[in-house]
Amino acid sequence: MAEFSAKEVMALRNRTGLPMMDCKAALAEANGDVDAAEDLLRKKLKGKMEKRSDRAAGEGCIAIAIEGGKAAIVELRAETDFTAKNDKFQAGAQRIADLALACPAGGVTPTPEMTAIIDDIRITTGENCSIARIHRMDAGPGQRFGRYVHHDGKTGVLVHAEGDASDDLLKEVSMHITAAFPVPKGVTSADIPPDVVEKERKFRVEQAMESGKPREIAEKMVEGGMKKFFAEIALIEQPFIKDPAKTVKDVIGPGVKIVAFARWAVGEAV
Repeated sequence: MAEFSAKEVMALRNRTGLPMMDCKAALAEANGDVDAAEDLLRKKLKGKMEKRSDRAAGEGCIAIAIEGGKAAIVELRAETDFTAKNDKFQAGAQRIADLALACPAGGVTPTPEMTAIIDDIRITTGENCSIARIHRMDAGPGQRFGRYVHHDGKTGVLVHAEGDASDDLLKEVSMHITAAFPVPKGVTSADIPPDVVEKERKFRVEQAMESGKPREIAEKMVEGGMKKFFAEIALIEQPFIKDPAKTVKDVIGPGVKIVAFARWAVGEAV
């Protein structure tokens, strides 16, 4: 059996994040070859990880990357909040977001390099970690991106804007989207998904009819209420979270247009 030092065991532990005894046993099996020992640990522990892939991963973090006219947003899942707050887990999420910048716009299928990052995190943490979703966006001429990830890492917003928008302004808008209630469903009332609008209109009509109004009258009454509804969930019409006397439209000013935004929260249904 090859001899190896405690320093080599510690080096392997630092590279893998695994217990000292596991590292020592792997080095013994690999005859002191640190690289071979690391490969042995990865092969063995990845196999164990695969058997645990049915465990729920309800914690995690959001990561966002921006480079020029490209942006990517990523949701990484973990089983526990402890792992989700781990520096290596969060760095892995950011690395995956950075890698996604090289992918085509739209929903991104994890690449082998991204998968390798997840495998490494799973081996290190012993948890069922996974990439929940990745999306890539492009900005056209005169457009740019802004972002904000909440301090707990669980909510992130990517804003796509046009015009003379500073980083600080886009961060302010992103922070508003993170904290706003109700959560904005579109930039303007025209952007709100038709199924959301129809569901709300139907609910309001039924309420009016239950009070004894004929359908024709109820439908006319509802239109006024729908305007208020749109103002509540259309981003630019919402009272600005830091100064409710102003709307988001007032804050961004006439020289800036919000083209789109993505607001992601860990664990939400997609």
